[in-house]
Amino acid sequence: MTIKTMDATFRAVLSPCTGVCSIDEHGLCFGCHRTLDEIVRWATMGDDERLRLMETVLPGRESRSPGSP
Repeated sequence: MTIKTMDATFRAVLSPCTGVCSIDEHGLCFGCHRTLDEIVRWATMGDDERLRLMETVLPGRESRSPGSP
């Protein structure tokens, strides 16, 4: 396993939860920008799905959030 692979795997299992658990009018958490369904499914998602969510989906949501620069 390469360092890059180990790093990607390690990041995939971390949760994006920030402890600010409140859902906005669009159904996204103010803290982590996940939907309620994604939050519920997090524990059963595979590493590939978690990594995809953290690297591609969440950054796009963060940039569209109110209060983001």
